[in-house]
Amino acid sequence: MALASDIPPIRYRPKLGLRTRLMRLVARPGFQRWASSFPLTRGTAAKDGADLFDIVQGFVKSQVLFALVELRLLHRLMEGAHTASDLAGGSMMTVDRMDRLLRAATAMKLTKRDRKGRYSLARKGAAIVGVPGLEDMIRHHAAFYRDLNDPVALLRGEVETELAAFWPYVFGADNATDAETSDRYSDLMARSQEIVAADTLAAVNLGQSRRLLDIGGGYGVFAEAAALKYPELHATVLDLPAVEPNAQARLRASRAQDRLRFVPGSFRDDPLPEGADTISLIRVLYDHEDHTVSDLLAKVFGALPKGGRLLISEPMSGGDTPEIAGDVYFSFYCLAMQTGTVRSAKRIGALCTDAGFGTIKVCPSRRPFVTTTMMAVKS
Repeated sequence: MALASDIPPIRYRPKLGLRTRLMRLVARPGFQRWASSFPLTRGTAAKDGADLFDIVQGFVKSQVLFALVELRLLHRLMEGAHTASDLAGGSMMTVDRMDRLLRAATAMKLTKRDRKGRYSLARKGAAIVGVPGLEDMIRHHAAFYRDLNDPVALLRGEVETELAAFWPYVFGADNATDAETSDRYSDLMARSQEIVAADTLAAVNLGQSRRLLDIGGGYGVFAEAAALKYPELHATVLDLPAVEPNAQARLRASRAQDRLRFVPGSFRDDPLPEGADTISLIRVLYDHEDHTVSDLLAKVFGALPKGGRLLISEPMSGGDTPEIAGDVYFSFYCLAMQTGTVRSAKRIGALCTDAGFGTIKVCPSRRPFVTTTMMAVKS
């Protein structure tokens, strides 16, 4: 008689749905060969193949972009068309390798190549030069690349990351008290904040606001942009004491200087300045864990009068419908920071509701890869 221990365990096999069975069919090499040649499917198969290859080669494209920025080739092409030979010497590389780089840039539609072998700037290449802070962010990606070197180890939480050291303020004010550390991350934020400020102010109307408090506002880029757009608006920036010297210098140089002020402090530890009818959190929430966000939203709710408004603007997840910027780039960037996460508008709205806010509106965003904007009202 067989013992119970000798009987093989019954393995549960879930019933396969239609989609799963279909995807198993698509995954067969034989099906791929057939689909690539059959007239009704070969177009789709070719497009899928091209899209997959673009994903596979993505890391090479990012490094080509880094080389173009690091060598300032896009700036040199702003002067006019050049051959690879013209550009090679100043970059300390051979002509054939410079031509290799410029051909890659042309394939990526950042440059153009004429029949005489001269390269000139294409529209997208010019945009890289023109978008405030973009080149600085591309250079900054060197640390991000290193943190992603072993993505499995990163996902398992087995590595110490460079980005966690670059953005120490997210772990609390005590981690970012010296001016050198503060200047390093605040400078990068300020250079990229202009485009975020522009998109945010294009999405919302602050015409009824009179006193704005911008929490975590750095050098005051958003506060200044809001004050310049709305002549009746007075704006206060709250950020860490180490940020104050550079922030004050920027605000004093502004055309709206009489309506701008800086208050040193930490939103974690210090009371919020009083008197604001609108409070803004521009690229703040995704830096922090849920418990910190909940505490901050409750603090904001308590500081606002009835009818006061909370403005939130930052990259967001697509939620139930993942999207390419929030759920790929920003999601893994937060992972490398070792704190915070991108949240969907629905999730942020739920956190605002938990804090006591009533009406919550997601504003149409012209460039979700830059920012998505929400407004919550204290009922």
